[in-house]
Amino acid sequence: MTGLLGYETPVYKAFVLPFGDGFEIYYYAVCIVLGIAVATAFTMLLMHRRNVSTDVVLLCFIVCVPCAILGARLYSCVSEGLPVEKWLDFNSMREGGLSIMGGMLGGVIGAIVLCLIKKWNFFRITDCIAPCFALAQAIGRWGNYFNQEVYGGVVENPALQFFPFSVFIESDGQWHYAFFFYESFINFIWFIVLFTFAWKMVKKPNGVITGLFFAFYGLVRSIMEPLRDPTYQYGNGVDINSSLVGAYVLIALGLAIVIGALVVNKVREGKFFGSAKGDPYVVSRFLPAGKGDEPCYTPINYATRLKEAEGLFGPQDVTSKEKRTPKKDIPVGKSR
Repeated sequence: MTGLLGYETPVYKAFVLPFGDGFEIYYYAVCIVLGIAVATAFTMLLMHRRNVSTDVVLLCFIVCVPCAILGARLYSCVSEGLPVEKWLDFNSMREGGLSIMGGMLGGVIGAIVLCLIKKWNFFRITDCIAPCFALAQAIGRWGNYFNQEVYGGVVENPALQFFPFSVFIESDGQWHYAFFFYESFINFIWFIVLFTFAWKMVKKPNGVITGLFFAFYGLVRSIMEPLRDPTYQYGNGVDINSSLVGAYVLIALGLAIVIGALVVNKVREGKFFGSAKGDPYVVSRFLPAGKGDEPCYTPINYATRLKEAEGLFGPQDVTSKEKRTPKKDIPVGKSR
């Protein structure tokens, strides 16, 4: 049966390893892991651009990914009303017993704890991660294509029965609105917007990018969730769609973060963006991953431009690897 751009719609959800007694690897899992890997690479690039040690993202990965998996499982179990004895059921987790909302919540909690321990500015870290999370979500949604899930109502018009507008579902033999693709495409566009904004906009305050991500992601989910097939709507067994409630919470949280960051910056710095009193940038001070971690100045790193403007680097120094690090008696940069 014809599906993706004239190719056959996948019938099998997994491939079998040539060892391990025929253990199956789901294509959904491959998409999720690929999304995480690509997003991590872009996060490292953005952290270097914004004068944060790229080792920070590796520490976040080690801490936040397990927390995200735990949060995704707990959220799914509570939302679906599963008995406690089934919460650790391995097969249940492999068959879709994880929630992206719970994963996001668990990852955020893990990041908060890590930032408190390492004494990092939480929003400076998440402003680098948030745009790339949208990319991970855009890639991960393709796992729903292989699983033939997260779709909308039936498409009756034969002229509209084509991918990516709709997708053929084997279980009922009908074409449905391809909501997973819509969400993937929107998240990819949002990644481009946020990543570009984070790449170019390096003035105070921290937190605006994070807030914009939460608000927009919540908005997308609040629109998509009611239109999905009821099979893929989370509920607590009554009449509450927990994912829809979570989407509204994300919208409110995102707007609160944006407004709060701008107001606090106005009070402290005299301007909503930048500073009327001192250093206007959030990238002047290098954020290390640990003790002894030295900044690395390259043409990609925005702090290089600041150093050039201060006259601490000459034109030849920017292109010379040996001369990119300032002398010991030169401060990394002003910060508040």
